[in-house]
Amino acid sequence: MMKSVNPATGEVIQTYEAYSEKGVEKIINSVDKRWHQWRNTSYFQRSQLIQNLASLLKSNKEKLARLMALEMGKVLREGVGEIEKCAWVCDYYAANAESFLESETIPTDFSKSYVSYQPLGTILAVMPWNFPFWQVFRFAAPTIMAGNTAVLKHASNVPGCALAIEDLFREAGFPENVFRTLLIGSDKVEAVIRHQAVKAVSLTGSTPAGKSVASVAGAGLKKCVLELGGSDPYIILEDADLIAAAKTCTAGRLLNAGQSCIGAKRFIVVDKVYSEFLEYFTNEMIKATFGDPCEPESTMGPLARADLRNDLHEQVSGSVKKGAEIVIGGEKPVRKGAYYPPTILENVQPGMPAYDEELFGPVASVIRVRDEKEAVSVANDSIFGLGAAVFTRDIKKGEMLAETKLQAGCCFVNDFVKSDPRLPFGGINESGFGRELSSHGIREFVNAKTVVIK
Repeated sequence: MMKSVNPATGEVIQTYEAYSEKGVEKIINSVDKRWHQWRNTSYFQRSQLIQNLASLLKSNKEKLARLMALEMGKVLREGVGEIEKCAWVCDYYAANAESFLESETIPTDFSKSYVSYQPLGTILAVMPWNFPFWQVFRFAAPTIMAGNTAVLKHASNVPGCALAIEDLFREAGFPENVFRTLLIGSDKVEAVIRHQAVKAVSLTGSTPAGKSVASVAGAGLKKCVLELGGSDPYIILEDADLIAAAKTCTAGRLLNAGQSCIGAKRFIVVDKVYSEFLEYFTNEMIKATFGDPCEPESTMGPLARADLRNDLHEQVSGSVKKGAEIVIGGEKPVRKGAYYPPTILENVQPGMPAYDEELFGPVASVIRVRDEKEAVSVANDSIFGLGAAVFTRDIKKGEMLAETKLQAGCCFVNDFVKSDPRLPFGGINESGFGRELSSHGIREFVNAKTVVIK
């Protein structure tokens, strides 16, 4: 049994019966059977359906945003934006998939030789709750446009979103079983990965979950793409526009109540501007209004579950015990719901959770460094490598640091890290491997087949 629980109230919204092993087997086999037909459809046919899907997303964005607000606490404004972004990625691949996967001629001694990009089959997506539509659609749009079919194992606290996505594909006119949702617990994922019809797996989630999925996929010699945790460093240099940087850093930290793998987490500030930046940053962070995500005046909702809020508070308390100091926040509100206030910690040092671990919530770790060299060293002093940013008026220097010094998959100058359908997205180290989005993403789940004619 799965429960959909409103994190703002703790009330059960709806319960769902988990699928049986026989039910899961039947769905996977049906999706695999459909693939043998779907793979032969034209890009034009696929693009028409993907565009139908985009139109449905746009016309239902308020309803779907409300579903997210109820199931995982995202404020309505951000929920609407998420659905609009899902429509964007659908339209993007509808327009570009064919050119991205066009056969590539390679001159050789043969009369003809080329690479043909062919679909693999049925792909499993294991997706998280924090962006319950976007994470799925950034996988599904390129994967299905490439001629694959897909099964989704969504996070257990957003079953309503998972089923809504399946319904959207059906309503858009896709043939039955091109995309299906599996309502199963995490303990059933291994069996799905091992299923002979499942050819590859994409996971967005925690680093431990990624290691588990990778080990199972590896045992079956199945490809996987992993987008895992992050503790993104934001470097503030002494020539930065501090007011603008404070606003941008706040937006990057508080988006989705801080529950984002690419959320700004460690703010590394050179000594000369530390106090000034911290003042601006604090003033911006305290402007956030947390409350019922369905109320328009709320800029930040609750965390997605009470246990996640409690875990975050333990990380804050553990850091304070080791010498970190609370600038603002740091206390659990005395009210119903999984709320946590915008929090800033300073005097953050190695060995503290706020330095070493990912803080998945509205908590910022501010770290003072002597100069640019130390800032880069501290930024790279992490097991993660998803995103990073640098703030400076010297654009050439910022570009150099982003390109050659910061160790991450996505590096931004004077903006917070975000995903974009046109740009490849993913991490290094314990933030995972493989890429989503752009031409890179659609080529992850295809067979780059060499064809040679003598």
